[in-house]
Amino acid sequence: MTFRLNFLSIPCPIIARALLGAACLLLACGHSQAQPAKSGTTAKPALTVTTTRPQQGSLPLRLAANGSIAAWQDASVGSEANGLRIAEVRVDVGDTVQRGQVLAVFAPDSVNADVAQAQAGVAEAQAQAADAAANAERARSFQATGMMSAQQISLLLTAEQTAVARLESARAMLAVQQLRLKHTQVLAPDSGIVSVRNATVGAVVGAGTELFRLIRQGRLEWRAEVTSAELGRLSVGTRATITAASGARLNGKVRTVAPTVDPQTRTALVYVDLAPLPRSSTLGQALPGMFARGEFALGASGALTVPQQAVVSRDGFNYVFKVAPDNRVSQHKVEVGRRVGEQVEVTQGLSADATIAVAGAGFLSDGDTVRINNNPPSSATPAPAATK
Repeated sequence: MTFRLNFLSIPCPIIARALLGAACLLLACGHSQAQPAKSGTTAKPALTVTTTRPQQGSLPLRLAANGSIAAWQDASVGSEANGLRIAEVRVDVGDTVQRGQVLAVFAPDSVNADVAQAQAGVAEAQAQAADAAANAERARSFQATGMMSAQQISLLLTAEQTAVARLESARAMLAVQQLRLKHTQVLAPDSGIVSVRNATVGAVVGAGTELFRLIRQGRLEWRAEVTSAELGRLSVGTRATITAASGARLNGKVRTVAPTVDPQTRTALVYVDLAPLPRSSTLGQALPGMFARGEFALGASGALTVPQQAVVSRDGFNYVFKVAPDNRVSQHKVEVGRRVGEQVEVTQGLSADATIAVAGAGFLSDGDTVRINNNPPSSATPAPAATK
């Protein structure tokens, strides 16, 4: 027996309700079957990282400062002769000189003539003094006999004293001219390095004109600018390491600390003695007037350190990622301090027993799941597969 359903005889609203109910039933069945699959899955690791724990150690205490390199002392070498012509200049900028070395020579012609004239004046005064002495001696012999008046005797004795005074004056004039002759040679007042040369051959200079300037004994100093708050941490003898703008590294120690603080900048100068410059024709890589950075060694103190790779900088802050036992990471903000090599001091925000991510930390986000692999990579290379 066959039954036939005539859809044309069923009203349209009834067909629409039937189709809508079937669709809802299918959606409900699909949702109930997919729900258990979701609850049973686990999150895939986002990255493979290495982990470590913070280390307790000792880090050096250093105070950084900026400043300038300067000469320990400058020696100004000037002309003591007046109106003489420079005949020879024997040194140049950068030359190393010794105490008493001739730096320049003035033309001595006019001074030699003055010396000769002074010598003649001395000879003349000596003759006059001898004649006056003889006359005074005769006057003294006649004084007891009464053959000469007292007035004549007094005049002859006075003439003797006057001649002696003229002789001393002539000798003093000769000494002055001989000193001028000595000043025709400009001598180095101390050992050092020539930093400025103003002497020019042929120039006629006056007394007091600066001809050369020396860096005394080739010694330099670093004038570090230290804030008044940090000034109390420094003392005489504190060692420092200085890096010049040229890259030269110098060692030194504090010679003295300025007794005053600049009221404008609130900084004080700390004078650090540096090693003498090499005895060569050049000043080396550390030059007076050059900017330099440096650090004062203030001892050491304990610190909690982590590898530099574990510290991630984001948005102006520093973070580390702690790894929980379920391999899920959490981001924690920390405060960092000193840096020595690959180690960074953590001053706040991290405990010593925490496990943190190191390699790969820069690619993590808060809440990621990671895979831990602390085994070092094997250096052995696998053997190539045999070919048939």
